[in-house]
Amino acid sequence: MGDSISRHRLSSGETIVVRRTARRKTGLSAFWENGQAVIAVPARLSLEDEAYWVPHMAAKLEQNRSRLAGKRRVPASDAALLQRSVSLSKKYLGARAVPESVRWVNNQNTRWGSATPALGTIRISHHVQDMPDWVLDYVVLHELAHLIHPNHSAAFWSELAGYPKLEAAQAFLQGASFASARNIAGMGAGMDDGNDGGNDDEK
Repeated sequence: MGDSISRHRLSSGETIVVRRTARRKTGLSAFWENGQAVIAVPARLSLEDEAYWVPHMAAKLEQNRSRLAGKRRVPASDAALLQRSVSLSKKYLGARAVPESVRWVNNQNTRWGSATPALGTIRISHHVQDMPDWVLDYVVLHELAHLIHPNHSAAFWSELAGYPKLEAAQAFLQGASFASARNIAGMGAGMDDGNDGGNDDEK
């Protein structure tokens, strides 16, 4: 259970973290967490299967990163994500949303992002890292707007009206949620887990 370092490495020589969890009954997933390659596997996965699947999943992870390289610049670190958020707030919200912290988290599997307005903190699911940059920007903007309006009121949505790809990003996330519900790809319910309070705790 928990994290361990695989004997396999990325082509760059970087280590790979294998994360075993009892919550994962079937299937594997590969993602980047603060620049670290992580392969999540069921706790009961045999060492023999792990030896096969870890390099296989890591190779796909690297291929995906190579494919996206040059197309967009995803903020890999929390500091870069915060900087991007500040720029988005200035561009679309008149710099009125001032986050104290914005960070990637890997324990949000039923929502893309969440915010705690009282603390000025924002969490963005690691699932968003592999999405187009304009979708990431929408997710961040959505949570930034919650620092101004902690609900989904008309005033809240008016804050996002100036984002040019608002409807496209919403459609993209709805499609990802639809696919997830059918075990195709993606994740769960959507923005803020359907909670209009905007004062979400991580799950």
